[in-house]
Amino acid sequence: MDIGGSRTTALHRPRQDRSPFPYPPVTFDDAGPCDLVTVPARQGLEAVDILRLRDGVGPVLHDGTCDTLGFLVPPGTAAGWDVPGSACTQTYGCGPRGVAETPVTGTGWLVPPDVAFTASTDPAVLRAALGEAARTIEAVDRCR
Repeated sequence: MDIGGSRTTALHRPRQDRSPFPYPPVTFDDAGPCDLVTVPARQGLEAVDILRLRDGVGPVLHDGTCDTLGFLVPPGTAAGWDVPGSACTQTYGCGPRGVAETPVTGTGWLVPPDVAFTASTDPAVLRAALGEAARTIEAVDRCR
């Protein structure tokens, strides 16, 4: 999926990382700031299931081809994010303008803000869920 040509009108910080994930920095007009953690879709879907069953999940985006998922997390997460196979992008603003509208062109809501358990996903909880998801995927792949 290529959303590098996203036409957001809000100002954002230049992208600092060179991650393989296509999400540009996310910006919203309402509410406070947030960051965006992007992961491969398979791991992200496992993590969403884990979070829904346990600690709750905040809003989650999917790209148009369903290659990656993006978890909204609190601001400042990007500064310390170091989970292999994922990336965290800093943003200036966050907070849904409307459930139908996503912050990045070419994406959709997997977990829209109006059905999310929280305004954003706790980074420590997400880190644990992504680790568990990776282990689950590894176990399934070994059994094939």
